[in-house]
Amino acid sequence: MTTVLIADDQPLQRFGFRMLLESQDDLTVLGEASNGTEAIRMTAELNPDVVLMDIRMPGLDGIEATRRIVATGNRTRVLILTTFDLDEYAYAGLRAGASGFLIKDAQPEELLSGIRSVATGDAVVAPGLTRRLLDAYVHHLPTGGDEVDVSPDDPRLSALTEREREILTVIGRGWTNTEIATRLHLAESTVKTHVGRILAKTGSRDRIQAVILAYDTKLVEPS
Repeated sequence: MTTVLIADDQPLQRFGFRMLLESQDDLTVLGEASNGTEAIRMTAELNPDVVLMDIRMPGLDGIEATRRIVATGNRTRVLILTTFDLDEYAYAGLRAGASGFLIKDAQPEELLSGIRSVATGDAVVAPGLTRRLLDAYVHHLPTGGDEVDVSPDDPRLSALTEREREILTVIGRGWTNTEIATRLHLAESTVKTHVGRILAKTGSRDRIQAVILAYDTKLVEPS
């Protein structure tokens, strides 16, 4: 059973999500939060597998709430919800530690699949779509005092083998495991092993965080 906390300031939206999720035998809603502060408190109390997080909420927004939830180091994963008009915030949400994002007008089966994927540690967003999002909003990278080391010699890459660094680079370019296997002449099982090691060595929570790392360290440049 996958447990979910719904965080959205619109009661009707929360009701719709609850109705959909509770129609599934393998999903259960533990609670509802109407703002980021409530989402943080309820996550600590209920320890859900997934928080379905709206971005724009009164008081503490979904991005900061995501950052604080992820910073606790618990097992809860965050799935950001946004609208077409607010895609620029999705990048900030992913940098805050969210495991993916969906558009609010996604089909019900997409939302259900996304929640299940996040719960098992997979990325929700297709790699190619992630690449286009990051390309479009790479100018939102932190500046000034929040600047991260963007050198290819970044210490987060120091433990990677040459092959792992190569694979991290093409992950950042939006290649799927199948594409990596085909183009680099590797077995797909070998690619999966490499990806798992990359995530472990770099401390990336999932594939999306690995894509962001590839951008941060300039292994991949926006097109």
